[in-house]
Amino acid sequence: MNIQLEWLIGILAGLCLLIGAGLVLCRNFRKHYADRQLDEMEGLDFEYYCAELLKSHGFVDVEVTRGSGDYGIDILAEKEGVTYAIQCKRYNGPVGVKAIQEAYAGRDYYDRMVGCVLTNQYFTQPAVEAAKKLKILLWDRGYLESMLEE
Repeated sequence: MNIQLEWLIGILAGLCLLIGAGLVLCRNFRKHYADRQLDEMEGLDFEYYCAELLKSHGFVDVEVTRGSGDYGIDILAEKEGVTYAIQCKRYNGPVGVKAIQEAYAGRDYYDRMVGCVLTNQYFTQPAVEAAKKLKILLWDRGYLESMLEE
């Protein structure tokens, strides 16, 4: 009787491990697929994607600006009474200082409280330093992924 019980417990433990491994593999596949989708989008598609993501996270009056003459700002939005001017960058590598400068200029042009750069990548150290000095929010790939997971 004890041998049968031990055998049954062993089988159940093995099944739990297989199910757990399967769930981890599925999650990793979904994450890899979502990452690849983000990285392969065209710039305008990325802007509209980000606009929808912001809406789903409580931003209101979300508006994608026109493609040219937008003064570096791609999305205007508001959340909890705070207005945002957001520069979207769908890049293949680190985002540099130029994006920070565009968000800074666009924030003032659109008379918004907060300027922000949202990207599928990460920022160079000079960009991080410029953003800190110019008071521009940086929403990098990690931030974007955390929004996707919610």
